[in-house]
Amino acid sequence: MALGLGRRRAHSLCFLFSLFLCLLISFSVEGELSLNYYSESCPRAEDIVKEEVEKLYHKHGNTAVSWVRNLFHDCMVKSCDASVLLESTNTTISEQTSQRSFGMRNFKYVKVIKDALEKECPSTVSCADIVVLSAREGVVMLGGPYINMRTGRRDSKESHIQEVDFIPNHNDSISLVLSRFQSLGIDAEGTVALLGAHSVGRVHCINLVGRLYPTVDPSIDPDYAEYLKGRCPSPEPDPKAVEYARNDRDTPMVIDNMYYKNLLKHKGLLLVDQQLISDSSTSPFVEKMAADNDYFYEKFSAALLLLSENNPITGEEGEIRNDCRFVNN
Repeated sequence: MALGLGRRRAHSLCFLFSLFLCLLISFSVEGELSLNYYSESCPRAEDIVKEEVEKLYHKHGNTAVSWVRNLFHDCMVKSCDASVLLESTNTTISEQTSQRSFGMRNFKYVKVIKDALEKECPSTVSCADIVVLSAREGVVMLGGPYINMRTGRRDSKESHIQEVDFIPNHNDSISLVLSRFQSLGIDAEGTVALLGAHSVGRVHCINLVGRLYPTVDPSIDPDYAEYLKGRCPSPEPDPKAVEYARNDRDTPMVIDNMYYKNLLKHKGLLLVDQQLISDSSTSPFVEKMAADNDYFYEKFSAALLLLSENNPITGEEGEIRNDCRFVNN
């Protein structure tokens, strides 16, 4: 009889442990980010994002750069919650209206991705996860590494326009840039790697002329300065004019370590770029990344993953927007 009682107690303990384990697993799926979060609710979600990103890239070319920039601007402002995608309404001022968002574009194509997902799985995949997954595929389209991103984010119900200035500006000091990233858990090495995203895309002249006029910044290679003056001939460019210089003239649409090689030649496009080799806390990483593209990819992947998981909204918080441009009614 005592043996039977012991067995019943053992069975009870096993049942309670199993129940606890199920609750723990349930919490981790519903309350945290995870790999393949949509494996049951929308099995083709990540494939659909990939397919749409590839179609948009082949049709419009430079959209991949936009997806990467969207992640930076969304995740650095309070949370990775797709707040950057919200348009202005009677009650919302869009983050896109901020000077920090100058030059960002292709927001309209997010709707193409969202519509494809809504057709497959209505009200299931968040816009915040679209931001992250499209950036992952954008990096790949730009020749960079594949990064295994976790999903399960939910969308913000509000814009964070008051906090957009947290994003470092092109002419900020490197110490400020490092401190901003450090507050997100990204160290100096990771920050140097993330700035390697500047190896693709372009910079409008309005953000360059301060280094060229009235006198040329002495940290710029003289021949490179002449090229930049050719691209930006006026110290007061029209903000609406399409006047720009490529971040990297050698491999302008490839995320690679050419960015760091150019820095060592004093061909950094933005002031914040060139400061990476003049600051003792960052210059060793510039040299290592310039010498080893695989090392750059490793550190870039790790840092972008950290950034993509900055303070996400999960569980029952936020919402799953039906249209990434507006909160649900």
